[in-house]
Amino acid sequence: MAAPIRIGLIADTHGQLRADVHRALAGVSIILHAGDVCGDEILDELNLIAPTLAVFGNCDSPDDARLVEQLDIEIGGVHIHVSHGHELGRPGATQVAATYDADVCVYGHTHRPLIERVGDRLVVNPGAAGPRRFDLVPSVAVLTISNGHSDVELLTLGE
Repeated sequence: MAAPIRIGLIADTHGQLRADVHRALAGVSIILHAGDVCGDEILDELNLIAPTLAVFGNCDSPDDARLVEQLDIEIGGVHIHVSHGHELGRPGATQVAATYDADVCVYGHTHRPLIERVGDRLVVNPGAAGPRRFDLVPSVAVLTISNGHSDVELLTLGE
C-alpha cells in the first residue's frame, strides 16, 4: 500500500498570496494553480511550499512562460485536468466534467468553492485564495490520492 499523495489546489490569487496559505498547504508534494495568478512572485512564494504548476486565467497573460493553457497530468494513477474555467463561461461541475476527460477536474474563475462528484469523477473549484470578493471566504483545497482513489478537503484561509 503506497503512502497517500497530498496535492495543493489553489486558484484566483489575483496577485495576493495570504500568509495562511503556508499553513493550509504545508506538507503537500505539489501545488496546482488553476489560474488568475497575476504575478511571478505568487509562483515564487508557492514554490517555497512545494513545486508548483499553473495555468493562465483570463487575468493572466497567455504569453507568460510560466503558465500553460491547461494541465493534464497523472499522479498516483489518477488523471488530473486543470484549467481556469473562463473558456467555458461560468461553468459548474456538470459542464466541466462533460468538457474534460479526467478522473479529477480542477478549475477556478468563479471564485466559488465547489466539490462535487459527477458519476465517478471528482470536480473541484478550490475557491479564490486572493483578494476577497463577492462575500466569499478565501479558500484552497487539498486533494489526497491513495491507491488510485481521490478525495478532497476545502480549507478556509484567514484574513
